[in-house]
Amino acid sequence: MARWGPATTKTLRLGEADARTFARHLKLLSLDQKVGQMVQAEIASVTPAEAGSYGLGSILNGGGSSPGADKHASVSDWVELADTFHDASTRANDGNGVPILWGTDAVHGHSNVYGATVFPHNIGLGAARNPDLIAAIGAATAREVAATGIDWTFAPTLAVPRDDRWGRTYEGYAEHPAIVAEYASRMVASLQGEPGTEGFLGPGRVIATAKHFIGEGATVGGRDQGDADCSEETLLALHSPGHRAALAAGVQTVMAAYNSWCGEKVHGHHYLLTEVLKGALGFDGFVVSDWNGYQQVAEDHGEACARTVNAGVDMLMVGEDWRRTYRDLLQQVRSGVVAETRIDDAVSRILLVKARAGLFHKGRPSSRPDAGEVSVVGQSEHRALARQAVRESLVLLKNDGVLPLRRDMRVLVAGDGAHNVGKQCGGWTLTWQGTDNDNADFPNATSIFDGIQSAVAKSGSAVLAPDGRFGDAKPDAAIVVFGEDPYAEGDGDRAHLSHCRANAKPLAILRRLQAFGVPTVSVFLTGRPMWINPELNASDAFVVAWLPGSEGAGVADVLFQARAGEQEPDFHGRLSFSWPGHALQTPLNVGDTNYDPLFPYGFGLRYGEKAPPLEHLEESDTAADMPEDAARPRTNPTYPR
Repeated sequence: MARWGPATTKTLRLGEADARTFARHLKLLSLDQKVGQMVQAEIASVTPAEAGSYGLGSILNGGGSSPGADKHASVSDWVELADTFHDASTRANDGNGVPILWGTDAVHGHSNVYGATVFPHNIGLGAARNPDLIAAIGAATAREVAATGIDWTFAPTLAVPRDDRWGRTYEGYAEHPAIVAEYASRMVASLQGEPGTEGFLGPGRVIATAKHFIGEGATVGGRDQGDADCSEETLLALHSPGHRAALAAGVQTVMAAYNSWCGEKVHGHHYLLTEVLKGALGFDGFVVSDWNGYQQVAEDHGEACARTVNAGVDMLMVGEDWRRTYRDLLQQVRSGVVAETRIDDAVSRILLVKARAGLFHKGRPSSRPDAGEVSVVGQSEHRALARQAVRESLVLLKNDGVLPLRRDMRVLVAGDGAHNVGKQCGGWTLTWQGTDNDNADFPNATSIFDGIQSAVAKSGSAVLAPDGRFGDAKPDAAIVVFGEDPYAEGDGDRAHLSHCRANAKPLAILRRLQAFGVPTVSVFLTGRPMWINPELNASDAFVVAWLPGSEGAGVADVLFQARAGEQEPDFHGRLSFSWPGHALQTPLNVGDTNYDPLFPYGFGLRYGEKAPPLEHLEESDTAADMPEDAARPRTNPTYPR
């Protein structure tokens, strides 16, 4: 254990009034009510009256869940529901009920909410290499979350993905822990405020979560929720720096990871959760499970509850079957399998975080100065920040002199990602998987085509032709926008990294344009590095746009020459993940023995740089028997739809 020390957390003291309220509530709670505080239910499966009656400690809106099951629910709808849950919880226990805590997956902006600003996913932010940008994004996200009456975000994700076949690769900032650690402290501080200052968890701030503790990026084969079969030294050196930085910044909650470490599920791992996290690292907030993660600890439901809580998880994110979990955990305490002292410890931690967040004196969400401000959600300043993030995250892999484009060109815009805001946002956007959305679901957002059209509006033209076909008038240039369709968690796991094996249409478009001699720019939408040698060969320029979010116009800001009087654009992004030279070249990480990527960690061209030309790249898939994605079984539980 000594190797994990010394403790990195800051002691955060309560004010006198909050300290008294905290002590009073802890004393008033019965055993049944204490167990209730340890249960978190999904809003689609619990009524406010039930939450108050059971004394539930928390609710969440899982991926794709919203007030009235309406993904177009307004800000006022969110605040009204928050009020209803707050009222039910505080009126319980003869008016001495504990205020309920609402958590949400605001992982790239408040992305579950209609009209909110959707920032680039973390993989793009890692390429931007700008900690100040991260701080600004965290503050903007916190303001939008608080405006809907919600107290807590399950962010930031601090994974260090080491195998890009993993479906959550895009949730990681980088394959190397240095960027993750640097960003972790800035994101946590901007979401919550600076510990020890008046603004800590004050107006416009929300509780942050360091997730997922620990080792999820190290699973064998990049399998979601798989086994991190690595040494403790590797866990400490590669996968703990982001968490340690978050703890030092005062993060109030930690979410346990789905994965196992050397065969033992982290949700049931007493050494990691209690001895390391709460002991050696001194974490005094509370540990929340991931969605039904405790159910993977044992086959028997009651035993799973007991082992998870005894390991150090303080709050069980149950989702739908919360009544059974409540009953089973209560029974495990009454039978002595879980000691009441462990329950007291868990509830003390939960109430302490609630007190630090001001829940005991803030009142109804609608009465708070930061809630109900409709104009805050998706406001122009936040969208301008997101557009800046898009510009800074773009990585230029190839440029044979075609970029930047002139604004007086006739531009053909092709590919199924060109005018598809849902695709450019990716997973965890309005719905869990980010699917079943169209452009109408994103008011005020801009597609990549919107940005291109605006860029050439005065002196050129842009024609949208998803199939890349044109008539008699040959375009001066073409921009083809393509890439991965949205996914989340294990649904995004892959058996290989070949893009064209899964979708050959973009390559056919590129080759057709190449045959006509049309200068062509590829804009690649992706949640991970992929093998794109054929597409590179068929492009005059190749730009990785990652998953840029709602402000697709930021792409055109960099692709086109400046307007008169404006500063010339340039690329800023540098790879925070190594780029593979063949479809099975994974794991591939900087520092590996015999490290030989197609593009190394840190690569990214600038307009002013003269890069050696790429010769024709090998286009073989490298393995005739390359496994199909269908062979990788889905392992993750399903969020409510």
